[in-house]
Amino acid sequence: MTLQELLFTQGFGTRRVCAGLVQQGHVALLEGDRWVSCDDPWLEVRPDEGWPYRVQGLPWAYHRHAYLVLHKPAGTECSQRPSTWPSIYSLLPAPLRQRPNKSAVQGVQAVGRLDQDTTGLLVLTDDGAMIHRMTSPRHHVPKVYEVGTAQPLDASVVTRLLQGVVLHDDPSPVRAAACELIAPQHLRLTLTEGKYHQVKRMLAATGHEVVSLHRSRMGQLPLPADLLPGQWRWLSAQELAAANSPLAA
Repeated sequence: MTLQELLFTQGFGTRRVCAGLVQQGHVALLEGDRWVSCDDPWLEVRPDEGWPYRVQGLPWAYHRHAYLVLHKPAGTECSQRPSTWPSIYSLLPAPLRQRPNKSAVQGVQAVGRLDQDTTGLLVLTDDGAMIHRMTSPRHHVPKVYEVGTAQPLDASVVTRLLQGVVLHDDPSPVRAAACELIAPQHLRLTLTEGKYHQVKRMLAATGHEVVSLHRSRMGQLPLPADLLPGQWRWLSAQELAAANSPLAA
C-alpha cells in the first residue's frame, strides 16, 4: 500500500488529509536506527503488524485491527453520542476514533457496554468478528463483576443467584455462572449473558441494592493492575487470546 493509504487505514483523516500530512513533512519512517522524514504520499510500504512510524512527532505502529483495553471510570457513557455524561471515546486519541471500518460508525467500538456508574474493564476494537464472538450468548464468554451492596449479604443470596432469579420483566430464570461472597457487602459474580442492567436487576430480585459495580475480567483477560481509571493501551497477543477464551477463570 502507499504511505497515504496506510495513514488513512489507521484513522489519520481522509486520503487527502493523509497526503497533506506526508507532503508537509509530518510523517517519519524508521530507516535502520534513525527516523527519516518522508514527503512522498505515494511511497510504497509493506507494513506488518507493529510496523513503526511517526506522525507529527508522535510514535505509532501499524495494526490491521485495533484491540484495546480501557479502564472505564465512573461518570462516563459507552456511547458515541452521550446524552448526559462524557463519552468513553473522548479518552482515546483521534486516530482510534476515526479508523475506517465496514460499520456505519467509524473507529473502535466497546465490546459490550457498561452503565455510566459502572467501572472497570472494557475491550475496544474495530474487528466486527471479535465483537460478535465476545458478545454473542452462543459463545458464553464469562464476565466477572465485583458487586458492592447497601446491606450485608449471606450464603442464601449466593444460592439464589446460582439457582436463578426471575427478573420483573422476564419470566425465564436468570442464573449466575459463578458467585462468591468475598465480604459481607462484596459479591463476585460471573455472567455469560448481557441483559440490560442485569447485575443490578438480579440483586434487586434478591432484595438487595447495588451501590458499586466494577467489571474485573472478560474471558481470561483481567483488568491490568497497572491501568488506572481513564487509561487505555493496546492488547498484547497473549492478552488478546485471553480475551477470546471461552473458559472462566
